[in-house]
Amino acid sequence: MKGTGKGTVLSHSADSRVHTLVNTENSLILNPGQTLDLKVEGTYTGSSAPTATAQLINLGHDPYTLPPALPSHDGTKYNYDEVLMKSILFYEAQRSGKLPTDNRIPWRGDSAINDTGDNGEDLTGGWYDAGDHVKFNLPMAASTTVLTWGLIAYMEAYQDSGQLDHMYSCIKWPLDYLLKCHVSKFEFYVQVGKAELDHNYWGRPENMTMPRPAYKITAQKPGSDIAAETAAAFAAGYLAYHNTNKTYANILLMHARDLYEFAISYQGKYSDSVPEAKGFYQSYDAQDELCWGGAWMYLATREQKYLTEAEKHYEPGAAWGQSWDEKNTGCMVMLYKVTRKDIYKTDIESTFKSWMPGGTIPYTPRGLAYRLTWGSLRYASNMAMLALMAADEGIHPTEYRHWAQSQIHYALGDTGHSYVVGFGVNSPTQPHHRSSSCPLVPAPCSNRELQQTGPNTHILYGALVGGPDQSDHYEDRRDDYVKNEVACDYNSGFQTAVAGKMM
Repeated sequence: MKGTGKGTVLSHSADSRVHTLVNTENSLILNPGQTLDLKVEGTYTGSSAPTATAQLINLGHDPYTLPPALPSHDGTKYNYDEVLMKSILFYEAQRSGKLPTDNRIPWRGDSAINDTGDNGEDLTGGWYDAGDHVKFNLPMAASTTVLTWGLIAYMEAYQDSGQLDHMYSCIKWPLDYLLKCHVSKFEFYVQVGKAELDHNYWGRPENMTMPRPAYKITAQKPGSDIAAETAAAFAAGYLAYHNTNKTYANILLMHARDLYEFAISYQGKYSDSVPEAKGFYQSYDAQDELCWGGAWMYLATREQKYLTEAEKHYEPGAAWGQSWDEKNTGCMVMLYKVTRKDIYKTDIESTFKSWMPGGTIPYTPRGLAYRLTWGSLRYASNMAMLALMAADEGIHPTEYRHWAQSQIHYALGDTGHSYVVGFGVNSPTQPHHRSSSCPLVPAPCSNRELQQTGPNTHILYGALVGGPDQSDHYEDRRDDYVKNEVACDYNSGFQTAVAGKMM
């Protein structure tokens, strides 16, 4: 089969002897086994036809590779140090806004630098949510809380792996952005970008031209869930920074106080106030975030009023699980940590009884606790993280740590292939992710990249893909956004669990 298409002249030398050409959009994308006939037409003077040479550059292959990872310092089956390093790199690949001078992702550049609020407020920065380029603040804040919790609880793991400074940079990027979004006491931007417009675009974030409206909650249009979750992220950030950067820590705590007051004073679900979020990150309850946020506020301040609020909003009984929208398991672990009350220990035990083999949560034949189809690995990873946190509090430590390891090792390769891009054996090469699928600049990027069957041009190191179906079936296909998309919330519990396994 031959490749056909057209090219565009990008530039030429002053004497017109050297020309640089690139394929046009949706053309000249070749797969292994295809051939290319290159035809260049032009005019010349004189009686002898000119000769020419050509240098072909494959812009669909990125030669960049990471330096070899250091050997595992603890002799574990999988190199957890390498997993932490690469997971942090995934978050760097998700950065929006003006990138820092020490940017480590060579195929990423400044993007969405005109993101603004209704009155021109600077809303640049933060993370792109998944394989797209919307900034959804509820899953971003939830991911930030979980990652920061892991930094606080397992700082030694980050120190030993050589990733401590990178981890501080990792959490500061979304914290800085979320601070920008809190433009006044009872006014908080919760989303930048309209998902329907964004999802019709397959290309680099650096080349986006579609409108990127911003949406906010106010006293008239409240969002207790997202306000309390962001308060939790800021409170966790305060705890992470209060010994290293007191000024920044105090700024985070000030905003945390205001946002939690906002959440309590004006209650409601943010996706009811911002319908543009409903089809993508709809909130089903705000009570869990009010509990979660209150627990984090108490941990940061030790003020009784926050613990009172947390316990008031606690929903007793076995929890469904843990996700960007569901915080009940996290609440019971946090409340047991600070109160040691039997009710929370009992609920933790009931929750994990349902999650472990023989409980109500089904398992795949190869051992993955299977909560839901879409992003199945994230739920198991989140619960593995919380099993480790519960074990740290003395609750069935041997049993819970063993179970957590089984779930994390499933993702890392126990089934014969890794679900983490760029790590381990038979790892995914075609994650559903726009920017990593795009060819090297100056080649255009379009929907054709979604459809082509080869590996993504750039390796999206460290990204955890969605995962298998209930029969352990998985195909590495870019067009499968259920099993092969990546997302900030997928990696957060997973990375924290890996750090916990190192302790």
